[in-house]
Amino acid sequence: MSADPWGERLPRALGLFSTIAVSVGISIGSGIFRVPASVAAVLPDAGSVLLCWVAGGFIVLCGTLSIAELAAAVPRSGGVFAYLLEAFGPLPAFLFGWAELTVVRAAALGAIATVFAEYLGYFIPLSGTQVRLVAALAIVLIGLLNYVGVRGAAAVLGATTSAKYLALLALGILAYTASGGTSAHFTPLFSGAPSWSLLASALVPVMWTYDGWADPAMIGGEMRQPGRTLPLGLILGALAVMLVYLVVNLGFLYALALPQMAGSKLIAASVAQQIPLLGGAGTRVIAAVVVLATFSSLNGSMLIGSRIFFAMGDRRVLFRALARVSPRFNTPSLGILLATVLGVAYVLANDFAELADKFVLGVWPFYALAVAGVFVLRRRRPDMPRPYRVWGYPLVPLLFLAGAAGLIVNALLTKPRDTGVTFLIILAGVPVYLARRRWFSR
Repeated sequence: MSADPWGERLPRALGLFSTIAVSVGISIGSGIFRVPASVAAVLPDAGSVLLCWVAGGFIVLCGTLSIAELAAAVPRSGGVFAYLLEAFGPLPAFLFGWAELTVVRAAALGAIATVFAEYLGYFIPLSGTQVRLVAALAIVLIGLLNYVGVRGAAAVLGATTSAKYLALLALGILAYTASGGTSAHFTPLFSGAPSWSLLASALVPVMWTYDGWADPAMIGGEMRQPGRTLPLGLILGALAVMLVYLVVNLGFLYALALPQMAGSKLIAASVAQQIPLLGGAGTRVIAAVVVLATFSSLNGSMLIGSRIFFAMGDRRVLFRALARVSPRFNTPSLGILLATVLGVAYVLANDFAELADKFVLGVWPFYALAVAGVFVLRRRRPDMPRPYRVWGYPLVPLLFLAGAAGLIVNALLTKPRDTGVTFLIILAGVPVYLARRRWFSR
């Protein structure tokens, strides 16, 4: 296919609803069904719990407002990859792609597919080995769905995302009818001054549940009217996720006292069992919602991950073959194949906790670097067309960078081994990049 004015060869077939669906669909996966309990276990009172979720949403919103400027100005496949390439050159862009190849995307696909298979086990009994096999099969099926056309994959993503969003919102509202629920669970709102160190620790899993806010930018090369669609979709998607998370956490706090929340591994199921309208089917209802949520997230993650690999080949940062576009379906066929193979390999070799840790730690340095690119491109290319500019510049990007730096430093202090291993894997991309450049020069 010939390139469009922005240099893209994929058809611009997606609109505003698809942008929002990607953001919401990837963000609302399995995390919101388990993370509220881990946050309650760390923090001492209801006020600190709510403050943590608000703080996470605020950091994400600052990042979204910043990334939206780059998305509108550089509407290319790969999103963050394209912004790093424009602002900092091929090495940081390659390292982002390398992180996606070795840690981030494969781990995300594997983690989401594993939870999908585990909760499917509520309806179809599965052994431990069968859970991994079903998770691998789910990745393969999602890969085939994405291969046969972006419109079909986007339509499935939109339908499943809408269903799970409404189901999660209904759960948060129905929690106010839970037997044993009372507003006394909110008092005292604060037992003392908030502990910033505890808040920083609790923010790590919270940020994992929010992750997905920047992902619509990855399919910027397939958006119609990207100067308008991408910024609006990114911002509306982030706000939609913040809203439903606050509704759910308020409902959970009303239904359960903080010690009960902390002691409930499957907190959403615990709340659902106390809702009279659901009768005794609370656990099965939640299991069905999680199956739907993770299927939607898996589809979205495949959609955006394959575009990153396609962009790396198309911009000649990795092998050109990855830029192949299927002549029949107009999809990045080899990018989808690579994402599928990596996801299957990870899901067969790791458990959920290992996958989630690698996913969280591997992506945030690149989010921070991309937002820093707003400052670099404004100085270096002041005449670049910018259909949207960051609201509150330069304060908003600076606030995001401060939040991202805090998360990374906290991870280094609290989990030095895991964080160090993840960063070493990413830095191992430097010699790979140098070898690739020498090979291409020959």
